[in-house]
Amino acid sequence: MSLASEGDRFRAAARGYFGYAIVYWVGGVYLVSQGVGIPGPITPFRRLTYIAFWALAGLVPMLAIPYLLRRPRAWFERWIVSRRDFARILALFMAWRAIETLRVALRPVTATVPAPWGGEISFRTGATLFVVVTAVALALVARAAWAQGRESV
Repeated sequence: MSLASEGDRFRAAARGYFGYAIVYWVGGVYLVSQGVGIPGPITPFRRLTYIAFWALAGLVPMLAIPYLLRRPRAWFERWIVSRRDFARILALFMAWRAIETLRVALRPVTATVPAPWGGEISFRTGATLFVVVTAVALALVARAAWAQGRESV
């Protein structure tokens, strides 16, 4: 197996994770904008504060993880963990998230939120979409993490 194909696997993993992160970022910010996950009384200032916090906090993994997966970073691999091991750790976290999201999708009764296009969307429907997106991204990350081949820095 050539090094070019390994680089392609990691680039595909980075793109897959980026798409996954965008879906989770948009979905999470939308849920917070609807008051989901905000403890206590929901005032306009409190809602805006939570939206801003989660919008900014979500940008960090959405940008940093694909950056670290895309190509070898000598400083990261020297001081923190190899790119392959980073992908393995990430895949384990993504698998855990997929399982937890699947639990929401399989609940017999779930809440609903107003859909941006009108009507309502249930947590079950949203969770099902998130499970599918997570499974695709997880497959790409796991393929990069566990595929055979030698990686060079």
